[in-house]
Order: sequence, then structure tokens, then C-alpha cells
Amino acid sequence: MERRRSNQINKKMCRLPILIAACLFLFHLPSPLAVADSPTAYSLLQSYNFPVGILPKGVVAYDLDTSTGKFHAYFKDSCSFSLVGSYQLNYKSTISGYISENKLTKLSGIKVKVLFLWLNIVEVIRNGDDMEFSVGITSANFGIKEFLASPQCGCGFECKKESKKETYDTTLPFLSSS
Repeated sequence: MERRRSNQINKKMCRLPILIAACLFLFHLPSPLAVADSPTAYSLLQSYNFPVGILPKGVVAYDLDTSTGKFHAYFKDSCSFSLVGSYQLNYKSTISGYISENKLTKLSGIKVKVLFLWLNIVEVIRNGDDMEFSVGITSANFGIKEFLASPQCGCGFECKKESKKETYDTTLPFLSSS
């Protein structure tokens, strides 16, 4: 009888390390509420009055210093695509700059091909329903409606297996970060 009881205790003790490991693993997983409450890079753009389409799909993480507006956005790899009949764009795996209401400045990691030259996009300013993209020596204006959906790396908006485009309600006012 004593031996049988000892075997039962040993079997239970063998399960203890597995139980402890499982608890520790579950404890370190982020809670669904924490994930749901943290804004995405795309919703963060909207909070500064920018449309999501100035950032391609695929941002895996970002950081923002709210006191200075300094940000970094991270992709798994670099991201290139062409826009129909116009520009070729390239985003490095990490892009950075400063964000404030209606303004992105000191950008790095984003290039546009103009004719045969690759130029750095250094600033983006929203002025009403227009977006101004500056490469330092010149700038180009585009309507905000061109940026309501995010392009996809590799194919832009011309993807063969295009999933449902994510668009956002443009009748709602953009939120202010203040």
C-alpha cells in the first residue's frame, strides 16, 4: 500500500515541472485586451490626421516618443511597389521621422523614383484634401482620396490575388492627438 502511494506521488511530481512551465508560458503571453487596446501604426497615422494609405501594408511594429513625435515603423523586409502609371516607391525595413498634426518631417527610409533618379521623401504635409510630398528640391501634390487604402508590398494596388481593400470612413473627422 505504501509503495503504491509513493508511485502516485512520484507521478504527480513528474507533472509539476510541466505545469509550472505551462503557467509561466501563459503568464508571458499578452492579454487580448492589451493587444486590442494598443493602436496600430495605421490608426496612429489617422490620429495625426493622415490617411492610412501613405504607409504600405505590412508594418510589424512601431515606436513613438509622444513628447517629441519621433517615430520608427518596422517592416519584416524592405518594401517596393509601383503606383499605376506613375511612381515607384521603396520603403526600407525601418523608416523614421517626426510626426505632428498634418505633418511628417525629417523622414528617412522612403524613396521615390523620378525618371532615372531615386530621391528621398523627406516631408509629407496634409493641407485640407491635398497631400504634399517633398524630396527637398521639389514637391508634388496629390489628393487625399489616393491614400484611403494601403498599397501592398510588391504589387501596390495591382495584386492578382487582391484581398479586400481596407478603407476607412472619410466622413468621420480625424482625431487630434492633443
